[in-house]
Amino acid sequence: MCYIIIKKNRKKIIVIILILFFLGTVITPGINGNIFPLKSRFLMDKENFISPFESNAYTLFSPEYSGITYLIDMEGRVVHTWESDYIQGLAVYLLEDGKLIRNCLPGINPTFMSGGITGRVEIHDWYGNLIWEFEYFSDKNCLHHDYEVLPNGNILMIAWEYKTLEDAIISGRNPNFLPSDGIWPAHIIEVKPIGPSSGEIVWEWHAWDHLIQEYDPSKENYGIVKDHPELIDINFLDERNPDRDWLHCNSIDYNEEFDQIILSVHKFNEIWIIDHSTTTEEAAGHTDGNSGKGGDLLYRWGNPQTYKAGDESSQKLFGQHDAQWIQPGCPGQGNILVFNNGLNRPGIDYSSVVEFVPPVDYYGNYFLEPGTAYGPEESIWKYYAEDPIDFFSPRVSGVQRLPDGNTLICEGQSGHFFEVTLEKEIVWEYTNPYPNQVFNDVFKIRRYQSNYKGLDILNNAPIKPKTPEGPSEIKKGIKYYYSSSTMDPQDDEIYYLFDWGDGTDSGWLGPYNSSVEVYGFHAWKETGKYEIKLKAVDINNYESEWSDSFLVTISRNKPIFNFQFFRFLTRLSIIERLFNLLT
Repeated sequence: MCYIIIKKNRKKIIVIILILFFLGTVITPGINGNIFPLKSRFLMDKENFISPFESNAYTLFSPEYSGITYLIDMEGRVVHTWESDYIQGLAVYLLEDGKLIRNCLPGINPTFMSGGITGRVEIHDWYGNLIWEFEYFSDKNCLHHDYEVLPNGNILMIAWEYKTLEDAIISGRNPNFLPSDGIWPAHIIEVKPIGPSSGEIVWEWHAWDHLIQEYDPSKENYGIVKDHPELIDINFLDERNPDRDWLHCNSIDYNEEFDQIILSVHKFNEIWIIDHSTTTEEAAGHTDGNSGKGGDLLYRWGNPQTYKAGDESSQKLFGQHDAQWIQPGCPGQGNILVFNNGLNRPGIDYSSVVEFVPPVDYYGNYFLEPGTAYGPEESIWKYYAEDPIDFFSPRVSGVQRLPDGNTLICEGQSGHFFEVTLEKEIVWEYTNPYPNQVFNDVFKIRRYQSNYKGLDILNNAPIKPKTPEGPSEIKKGIKYYYSSSTMDPQDDEIYYLFDWGDGTDSGWLGPYNSSVEVYGFHAWKETGKYEIKLKAVDINNYESEWSDSFLVTISRNKPIFNFQFFRFLTRLSIIERLFNLLT
């Protein structure tokens, strides 16, 4: 009877067998059970950027509350990442020796719980190894927001220090605007890295040493505020929000020519410049240093109300971030650039980028006519959207002037990066595609040109290849294919070497064009677990690091006809229809 059915339906059976063979070869679960293997991250990134041109430059960023830092090229492709055990990832910078420096949050601090808290600074080598760590994280002091690496390798760090209610009242603070648990004025520490996990504080500056108040003549620091713009009015505050984080300094930058520091003071809506040429003792006073003014403010701009030299109409900055001197070699060098968030701006809230020329002479002295506000009255360049409300980030954010005169902008809360010309034309855009569960924000970003020393390793060698892709549960004695790819910064041709984890390798495969997927195959002889990895080398013999490993497990061969196989087949309606042809 079976013979008659087979003979009668021989052609149909042959067709079914061929179709089953086809299904068995192409409908094969990939990595993580996907029917088709996932493509590279580049496909996802393509949805998040617009770039009308190619340029040899790279952008560094770390999403807030993330432990990962990304380096992307101008096409939005991730060319390198670093990973930390700690989240936050506010300020991240690439050093000239190719190392990454980042700040992060080592744990919960019951005293200092506020936006921008960090407490820890880390340095990782190019390959992600942690090579230095420093914590300044206690119930008395805590790092926050930003830091600046000096030419000598020391690091300037912004920190809070805790002052009690009694400390504040003795110093002249109006108790009616004083939180019951004290306040946190700003200070700066300069840390000299020592060993793998230590640092020496070699210099300090404390805002608390430079106060003035005209509230209570019987208390310390009494004087006439408008007569002392070099001092900080302890009673100037946002009465809508008398926060413990009274100043909220959110960025720091250094000027090597003048040996000066610039701070962005968020709650005062202004920037400050102080002298760094002092000793710690001199920084606590009002004389000495290159300026002859000790640690007093040399210059301030953005809100003359803070020293009673103006009113609301004279305020220029509104919750600003990332104040900096434009770097040498960039158009406008020496001018000050700042992201003006525009929070609580009169009228409507909108953000802008502001460039202005401070009234400074060749020696770093700042001009101020007594009884007036520091100039300038107007900025020399400003960016805002054609419809201002289309560009607004109430928090975080950053800016950078580029060597070609364009300006790189990080609209931080939305994770939107874009580059504009001096004529305000947008020529590059990218949106952070790595949000956390709540936010997509990025504190700030930095762009590095391809000739930057810290990118030498990237410019020479192919990028670390992607983790190999292929089946993870396999059988011995059968050939399996695995794929990967990488890119060469110079678009050189690439050779690949698979290490199969069993003491054998593929030999060098290639050459392949940059970014083209490569396939290698192997059959293992023994059961067990094996880690597959690969590396790449370009035609100039520059070799990449090894990829991350992909684990394969080789189990004992099972009978060909197993029930799990048939359960898989019965889920495919096409199989049922094919068998119906025989009835």
